[in-house]
Amino acid sequence: MSQDETDETGARDATGDGAQPAELPEYAERVLDVADLIPAGRVMTYGDVAEWLGDGGPRQVGRVMALYGSAVPWWRVVRADGALLPGHELRALDHYRAEGTPLREASRQADGHLPRLDMRRARWDGGGGGDGGWGGDSGPADGRGEETHR
Repeated sequence: MSQDETDETGARDATGDGAQPAELPEYAERVLDVADLIPAGRVMTYGDVAEWLGDGGPRQVGRVMALYGSAVPWWRVVRADGALLPGHELRALDHYRAEGTPLREASRQADGHLPRLDMRRARWDGGGGGDGGWGGDSGPADGRGEETHR
């Protein structure tokens, strides 16, 4: 079983090593379920996932992703500033490029010259079809959206 699959009972391989862990905490299951919903080429921030669930916050979602995220498309749950996950930048970048996720090329002055996610275009609001962002230039309902420049 690959780290992106479930076994025949539907249990997730949260460790990524093929061994079935003890039952996941209910909140972790809910976070991973949301991550599974994010369409290829789109992303949600840690805060967006917490808002979608109506429970917890960005740190709680980040902790779940750190512990159990290998069982889902982890590269689709991201930081609000669009920076690539430290330590996993190149693996994430491979996924983003394969899925056509909108990126903003880094300036020559940027640390490591790595691109960032184009959050205005890549952010998914959880709506049907994966074709909508947060409804134009605004962020989620609480106004946490960030400005990006083209």
